[in-house]
Amino acid sequence: MAKWNAKLITIGNARGIRLPKVPLEKYEWSESLVLEETKDGVLLSGTKINQLSWKQTYRAMAASNEDWSDLDVTVADGLD
Repeated sequence: MAKWNAKLITIGNARGIRLPKVPLEKYEWSESLVLEETKDGVLLSGTKINQLSWKQTYRAMAASNEDWSDLDVTVADGLD
């Protein structure tokens, strides 16, 4: 895991952080971030939701080699 230093700066009567270019580009952060308090500290994440397309989802499911053998029992139980 990478670690970056962020500098606190004064913005009017408030304080802000200046983030390095590398994580901004890596995580595609541009306009705003979500700050979430965790038991270990603060987690920064982007507001953009990365969702897979149906095609990507199908490929990911096919590549995972999940065992669906118990699905036949569920379908055969007669419940709709």
